[in-house]
Amino acid sequence: MSKQLAFALILLLSLIPLALTTVRLARCFRMTQGRYRISEHFRRLVIMGRVAIAQSRIFRRPVTGLFHALVFWGFCIILFGTVEMTIDGLSGRHGSLSGLGFIRTLFIASADIFAVLVSISIIFFLVRRLFHRIKRFEGIEMKHNSHIDANIALGLILILMISLNGMNVFHVLQQDENGMAGMLALYPFSARFAIHAGLQQAASPACYEFFWWLHILLILLFANILPYSKHFHVFMSVPNVYLSRLEPLGKLSHMDSITREVNLMLNPETVAGQDMSTPSRFGVKDVEDISWKNYLDSLACTECGRCTSVCPASITGKMLSPRKILMDVRARMKERAPGLLTGREKAPGDHFLLRNFISEEELWACTTCNACARECPVNINHPTLIVDMRRYLVLEEGAAPGGIKTMFACIENNGAPWQFSNEDRMLWAQGLEINTN
Repeated sequence: MSKQLAFALILLLSLIPLALTTVRLARCFRMTQGRYRISEHFRRLVIMGRVAIAQSRIFRRPVTGLFHALVFWGFCIILFGTVEMTIDGLSGRHGSLSGLGFIRTLFIASADIFAVLVSISIIFFLVRRLFHRIKRFEGIEMKHNSHIDANIALGLILILMISLNGMNVFHVLQQDENGMAGMLALYPFSARFAIHAGLQQAASPACYEFFWWLHILLILLFANILPYSKHFHVFMSVPNVYLSRLEPLGKLSHMDSITREVNLMLNPETVAGQDMSTPSRFGVKDVEDISWKNYLDSLACTECGRCTSVCPASITGKMLSPRKILMDVRARMKERAPGLLTGREKAPGDHFLLRNFISEEELWACTTCNACARECPVNINHPTLIVDMRRYLVLEEGAAPGGIKTMFACIENNGAPWQFSNEDRMLWAQGLEINTN
């Protein structure tokens, strides 16, 4: 009973900060713009199955893709055992879900094997990060803390897997000869290791308890530090893929406020009854102007650098890094949210997402080719945010590179982006016997 009470208390103490973090994130989402308009659920499920579950984009790099997929699939399977451990801790029994029969056996046996596969994958990732210089892991946005964060998370995952196998090994050693035979099917790796390792059976109960507590405590710790880590994508990647933008990547969405103004001039009857109030801001200047999906993208970003590694602007030495854009949104929201949520901040002063975090040069370097969005393993759409920040620059400040300003003036004066009047547009065809009427 003392073990149950201790576990219940620890579980409660770990769920309280997790709940507070969830509430804080929910309030941050409410600060953003846009409504939650979600449709075509079957299509979204298909995309989620292909991109998030089957890890299709990760496998574009086959070797690292396989190791990453093993880690993801392993976590999905081990989640079943985590649920059972939680019930066991509260009930004081072992194998609380034994009533599920073959389904439980399948999950527990798979988890035992995947714990080994995940451990191997994590060691592979740690060796790559510590002893190899991977170009896409570098960049001005990748601070020293980012690398430490990644290494700590990988280390915790490795200990989680070792503790799971250790727990299984010493559970097997507690069985008699008849029970040991049945353990081979339930724990394919751990049972064989226990049989051949020559471990002392007398120490099994104490060692089992040690690994049981180590594993469950690490899970509760991991769940609470993930929201403050780049590995938050463990929670956010699957929902982000499900909520992917379904339009073609190259399609630029209209601004509703601008569309209403144009319709008001050309077809007033089409906007009858609509809200014609002037928006507080055109485009994006700070985090309260971004859409809820932009913020979700920033939380789901894995900082893997695949987007930046294929960006033509980044490849040719320009300042733009699509990964940095998402990391800046996350950093600015973390900086700004406390004041906005408590109502203490009346105005951001002269500190904004635009210019203080993301420069104009970065924004105008983007070609909107969507290579970053096509490569992203969690279906983040970087250009939507970049274009919205450009819209603020043009519509609110009239700020744009000289060539674009010239094009705007030509469209206004000549009805076309070229520096020729309408009357002179067909002069090039004179003498070519072309009917220009």
